Amino acid sequence: MNVLIVHAHPEPQSFCAAMQRLAYATLSGAGHQVQVSDLYAMNWNPVASAADFGQRSEPDYLVYALEQRHAYGQRTLAPDITAELDKLLWADLLILNFPLYWCSVPAILKGWIDRVLVSGVCYGGVRFYDRGGLRGKRALLSLTLGAQPHMFADENAIHGELETMLRPLQRGTLAYAGLGVLPPFAAYHVPYIDHAAREQMLADYRRYLLQLDELALLEMPTLDAYDGRLRPLHR
Repeated sequence: MNVLIVHAHPEPQSFCAAMQRLAYATLSGAGHQVQVSDLYAMNWNPVASAADFGQRSEPDYLVYALEQRHAYGQRTLAPDITAELDKLLWADLLILNFPLYWCSVPAILKGWIDRVLVSGVCYGGVRFYDRGGLRGKRALLSLTLGAQPHMFADENAIHGELETMLRPLQRGTLAYAGLGVLPPFAAYHVPYIDHAAREQMLADYRRYLLQLDELALLEMPTLDAYDGRLRPLHR
């Protein structure tokens, strides 16, 4: 299996970075091919702009997704985008490894998503969900949080369910592009727990990574359940 880990934490000594290193070591040790995109170390540019295209189909008005399609076809995408897209298309499994910032991903990771999930390649037209451009591949989120598990336990918890918070990313991004989404691995309360508890979390994450083939994918929409105007066939 080919694995791409996209890591988004500014501190190399962080627990999040330790999770990234553990994933690399565990999956490589199991015989998989693993690449890591460490976005902060790469000084990744998160800003989607006209500068991403060496040639424009419409120079007077920027529609980013349409220019992505054109530039990909003309092979004029910015080199940093092309390099990451090549890694993504090579991978069978995508791991997004990040700390939860304001109920979402860090800006640098959002910028990777915006620029690398290229329209016309990863999605476009009716090529989404189970017909998306990345169908056949899988993805998972590995994330760290400052909060405790009970704060995300159910809809009545102070922050609501974690699954609901992650829905824009898991469903609206990963599944939308065709990826089969594995259950996330969340490391809770990491700034406040002791060394032994952190070591236990890493051990739990290692076990999780070694049983990926045994995990059921999260349920996501299938276009067969909708009509030509994307209305449910059965309510």
